[in-house]
Amino acid sequence: MKLGAVIPVYNHGGPVGGVVAALRAHGLPVLLVDDASEPGCADVLDRLALEPGVSLERLPVNQGKGVAVLTGLKRAAQMGWTHALQIDADGQHDTRDVPAFAAAAAAQPLHMICGYPIYDDSVPKARLYGRYATHIWVWINTLSLAIRDSMCGFRIYPLAGTLPVIARQYIGRRMDFDTEIAVRLFWSGMGVSNVPTRVRYPEDGVSHFRVWRDNVLISAMHTRLFFGMLWRAPMLLWRKLAA
Repeated sequence: MKLGAVIPVYNHGGPVGGVVAALRAHGLPVLLVDDASEPGCADVLDRLALEPGVSLERLPVNQGKGVAVLTGLKRAAQMGWTHALQIDADGQHDTRDVPAFAAAAAAQPLHMICGYPIYDDSVPKARLYGRYATHIWVWINTLSLAIRDSMCGFRIYPLAGTLPVIARQYIGRRMDFDTEIAVRLFWSGMGVSNVPTRVRYPEDGVSHFRVWRDNVLISAMHTRLFFGMLWRAPMLLWRKLAA
């Protein structure tokens, strides 16, 4: 297993350096994917890319987190990685949990390793409770409770099983990405291992969630996944009974 970290970045010039340093301390190579950040953040990324073990891909125009991660996964495979750890650039994920994720991937190398958050008091209550609507829809659309949290952006993808799915299926490009790719990988037959991880929301954190736009995208995603589940339901039920 050759594991590296993919970090989608959009205007997180402040915290991203600490995230990179923490990942490098765990011995992981890092691939930064700049989703057309403003010049100050772009300069930070350029400097980070000069460090050993750090690479940079840059998108010419902002296209959303999903496009940045998909770009990073494809590039990771070209770099010879077998697995890619996705983690956000804003510092909300606890990099001390990286060894637990890596151990889970080593134990089940064909599985998607999904983080499920353990929140502290910094989590906005509206965000916390709003996640449950997505959890319920994911459990409906997979006919399973296998994915404990589909919205956490801290996970490991086995690239051999992931790249064929993203090559042949549409996957949301923005805040709908994390949930949709998790469901579609589950549909493809990929196993899921859930790992608890501590999550905090920094007081000076920058959120790119746009309430109206992203809620519309997420609603559309759940709709297309629901109709996708309907014709897959016999296969999903058979797989569940066989297991």
